[in-house]
Amino acid sequence: MSVKPPETCQTMIDVRAGVDALDQELVALLARRFGYMNAAARIKPARSAVRDEARKAQVIANAAAGAAAAGLPAGLAETLWEALVEASIAHELQEWDRLRQQPEVAKPDAA
Repeated sequence: MSVKPPETCQTMIDVRAGVDALDQELVALLARRFGYMNAAARIKPARSAVRDEARKAQVIANAAAGAAAAGLPAGLAETLWEALVEASIAHELQEWDRLRQQPEVAKPDAA
């Protein structure tokens, strides 16, 4: 079944097919975005550099401006991007730690 643009949907089957297809695209985009979080974790020299409140505010403002230009409801982007950025930070911290994990050194047996 082909996916129809929203304005040509005639049934809920059409709508649901479009939503499901779009959700798959969004998941692929999120995976790509988190790939950039992995790169940031690899590049940033200090764990304290992972959380950057000024950059967080800029990312959310950029999304809000794009959403407004697209005619989306006010506040929608801010709410979604707040959650997205916080999840990204949590992921990046986890990845930063994973990349710098020291292998356990074998301890000598106590005799």
